Amino acid sequence: MIVMSIAGVDPSAGAGVFADLKTFQAIGVYGTGIVTALTSQNPYKFFSTQPVSGDYISEEIDSVLDAYDVKYIKTGMLYSPEIIKLVSKKIREYDLKAVVDPVMVATSGGDLTREDLADALNKYLLPKSILTTPNISEAEKLTDFKISTKEDAIKASEMIKCNSLITGGHLDGINTINIDGEISIVKQELIDTDNLHGTGCNLSAAITAYLAKNNDMNSSILKALDYVYEGIKNGNYGTLIAKI
Repeated sequence: MIVMSIAGVDPSAGAGVFADLKTFQAIGVYGTGIVTALTSQNPYKFFSTQPVSGDYISEEIDSVLDAYDVKYIKTGMLYSPEIIKLVSKKIREYDLKAVVDPVMVATSGGDLTREDLADALNKYLLPKSILTTPNISEAEKLTDFKISTKEDAIKASEMIKCNSLITGGHLDGINTINIDGEISIVKQELIDTDNLHGTGCNLSAAITAYLAKNNDMNSSILKALDYVYEGIKNGNYGTLIAKI
């Protein structure tokens, strides 16, 4: 089972492609990694971003898919509307099933993108994807709708242009799942921790890995939520650091 991450590189390895590859390995699938941008950051401070050209990203994807049979992918930091368009084209070209982590801002506070990506995500990528995993802030940007309550999150999930998991780290641990219009709520205890770096990366990577292992969408989401929760609870910094 071979999966792919299309995302940025975090040299501290708590987020981005490096974190995704660790999660893939932990769950038992072989991970490949396409780099969209380099960043200088650590768990506490963001310094800068250096994007990779679209042509080179295209060549990266083609080179991997020339050798490996990949069905499931995840996307993270895509940096620009142009890269979003490119990845959307590759999803269509290779008939890939994409889990989208709509990364826009680093946990440490740095803007990871050249400009606002919500419009491009809505127009090009989400309609071709099988799931997106925004946190509350990202869901608000995707829907232009303020989320303050569980009911708001449910309404926002109905506005997102594909299946969604709106994570509840900033909504009292309330995770809102909308699969084919069927909504379910999974509430998790919030854990007081400083291990915040890598928000969403490990979760979306885990969902992708579980899908590749022939779990259905709902089971993959639930297993991934448990995987990340246990990682936070046990302080497994080397395996994952995330606050969903």
